Amino acid sequence: MGLLERLAAGERFDAEYNGALSNHLPMALVALHRLGADEARLAAFEQHYARRLSPAPPIEDWPAGDAWAGRFGQARAWPAYRMLFRRWIDAEGAAAMLAPVLPQLLRGSGTAAFHGLIRTAYAVQAAPAGELADALAYWACRFVDLPAVEGTGGGTESDPARVLANPPQVRAPGGLIIDRMRWAALHTDFANRAARLRIDDGTLERLARHAAAVYAATGNFTVLHLVTGCHAARVLIGFVDDRRAATADVWRAYAAGVMTGGLRSLAPIDALPWDAILPAAIASDDEHVIKLVDSCREQERAYGGHEWRLAASRAVK
Repeated sequence: MGLLERLAAGERFDAEYNGALSNHLPMALVALHRLGADEARLAAFEQHYARRLSPAPPIEDWPAGDAWAGRFGQARAWPAYRMLFRRWIDAEGAAAMLAPVLPQLLRGSGTAAFHGLIRTAYAVQAAPAGELADALAYWACRFVDLPAVEGTGGGTESDPARVLANPPQVRAPGGLIIDRMRWAALHTDFANRAARLRIDDGTLERLARHAAAVYAATGNFTVLHLVTGCHAARVLIGFVDDRRAATADVWRAYAAGVMTGGLRSLAPIDALPWDAILPAAIASDDEHVIKLVDSCREQERAYGGHEWRLAASRAVK
């Protein structure tokens, strides 16, 4: 069974499990395939991971005449959104559908700890219409738009590391990353910092490099999602006309993620060579390690630099 067949078979699973945890199976399968995993390894990972998943509820028709964004943030709308996006893709093609959809969804870049964004990016790269529809449906039904910040993008500082230096330790209730992000975005310091960054064509790359460097230094689980989220944003922003506006939306979610706190430096590590990192990631049963390593290698290919290999080394060590 090839990758596309596995992704199609995976449509039988719900988008979440154990309450509100994201189903990582399609993302991890695409990442493993790109890292070089063979069919036996893909099958073994799929069998191991699928044990935790639940069957998908029956697909529902989208109400005729309803605005496509009218059910944002309604968790029970996933079955109807699946049908809506699948029909939209079949009618117009993925690229034509993404052009009007992504600018609105990117306002909620941090939705489900960036997993709406990340799953959609993997689906775009893998190409199956069913998985892309399911990913977009998940993003829409769990949509969270963090508070708008007046002046976002028009600041004077271009370096996110300076803007986010010494973030306050925001003690947020709840265990989910997105819940902590929403709490952090209510902190008075959030708006001040979000407005300080100047958004330009190089901002997304600087955010990505910052995330990789911070993850390499801390191994922080929330920051791991910023690394993979920036990779996903780079993939998807190519479908958007106003890329600076989309980057500003990513930045708001990114800043909230950093401000959830808990950043503690670990002992420094040496960067491993890729020929040591890749087999370790392929052998891992940790979906987050697999995706982090894949994102780092793809970002190194796009941007160059050493921070990606160091972040990937932190993940596999």
